[in-house]
Amino acid sequence: QNVVAILPKRLSYSVYYFLQRNFGALKYGQHNPKSRLVAAITLWKYILNEGNVPVNKVFYEIGTGRVPVMPFAYYLMGANETITVDLNKYLKEDQCVEMVQYIVDNKQEVLDMFGDYLVENRLSTILDYYAKDNFSLSEFLDICNITYIAPLDAVKTQFKSSSIDYCTSYTVFEHIPGIILEKILTECNRVLAPNGLHIHRIDYSDHFSHSDKNISPINFLKYSDMVWSWYAGNSYMYMNRLRHDDFQLLFRKAKCEIVRQSTDVDESITSVLDKMQGQLDMRFIGKSKETLSTTGAWFVMRKY
Repeated sequence: QNVVAILPKRLSYSVYYFLQRNFGALKYGQHNPKSRLVAAITLWKYILNEGNVPVNKVFYEIGTGRVPVMPFAYYLMGANETITVDLNKYLKEDQCVEMVQYIVDNKQEVLDMFGDYLVENRLSTILDYYAKDNFSLSEFLDICNITYIAPLDAVKTQFKSSSIDYCTSYTVFEHIPGIILEKILTECNRVLAPNGLHIHRIDYSDHFSHSDKNISPINFLKYSDMVWSWYAGNSYMYMNRLRHDDFQLLFRKAKCEIVRQSTDVDESITSVLDKMQGQLDMRFIGKSKETLSTTGAWFVMRKY
């Protein structure tokens, strides 16, 4: 990743995608959108739990990635429109085809997954379109009422004030420097409707542990900022390493009121921490074991 990131920007993206597609997590035929579909349903439930009705509302997603799985799920559940943005143009048609093919191959599982939240005629529309065998990314996005904008700096969207009902992200905020993230949230507050909500999922774990089971989810807390930057300071793997308490403080600074939060605490990390005595970087030494054992969280917030 460090080597590829040194290449000229356009070439770098092409080379990195080629490597991912042929040797990495994006191998042909292996794309499984299930976890993100489930995440979108969870997010939808959080909105309902706050007494809001997400049907026919406008969603704003920060960080589209390769496939607009979350916006697609919002469409299936009745969203009016989703505006999804990215700093770089990563969206790929072939990956979208694989997502829809997964839906076709696992229709009953998808029906069970969405349950009463599914607008069945919308699913039928997508399946009928896909059956024509002339898939076009632009047509697919139009059918799903998805507006994709990339590249776009989420700090200055130029969207109309109070035009968005729900500002969402899924495992994106851990990849944005804190100082920039505060500005993004401030911009989100500007475009968010008075009764709108922020709903964000954050993954606090060391992402290298996702593919290397020999290291723990907090392995990267051993390194100073300088050393960690040497390992993963590139545009493909940057992680701010902010912990749960850091995000709580950042949200307050950005004038976001936390109305609900749900954390994933990995109890096994307690023993890892005991073994790491004296190894944690000083940036993390003063934090509680519970904070350091928190590997992920959902936040639901209102602006104030």
